[in-house]
Amino acid sequence: MTNSIKDSRRDLRERAFQALFSLEYGDNIEDAISFIYTYDQENSETDDQQVIPDYLIALVKGVVDTQSQLDQLIEEKLKAGWSLLRLTKTDKIILRLGLYEIRFYEDTPDRVAINEAIELAKKYSDVTSSKFINGLLSQFITDKK
Repeated sequence: MTNSIKDSRRDLRERAFQALFSLEYGDNIEDAISFIYTYDQENSETDDQQVIPDYLIALVKGVVDTQSQLDQLIEEKLKAGWSLLRLTKTDKIILRLGLYEIRFYEDTPDRVAINEAIELAKKYSDVTSSKFINGLLSQFITDKK
């Protein structure tokens, strides 16, 4: 049994962000995804086995599998004097996730990927970060055209 709110693309994207964040601290992919997805089900009245949505798995594994390429692309767009090392973990993960959807996940329209990245930044970072993320990811859309 799945929860429709929990399975919205926005919510799954947020869970992907959370799983990717936990991977920064040494968790393995399967455990991170499983824990993030099933965490709020601990006190659920159902004992049904939770089926983790393919979209969530695709986002997390996709970002992990292409991380070095994503980081290189992001690094190339950063202004002089900036590097990935200067970015907060939160902003770095949001950028990776947004760029992965723009470059490799064709089911997500580019503007949706950017808007969702901005929403994640507003929730988990700050207004400055959301503007920065918008500007940086928008460059990749411009480059595609």
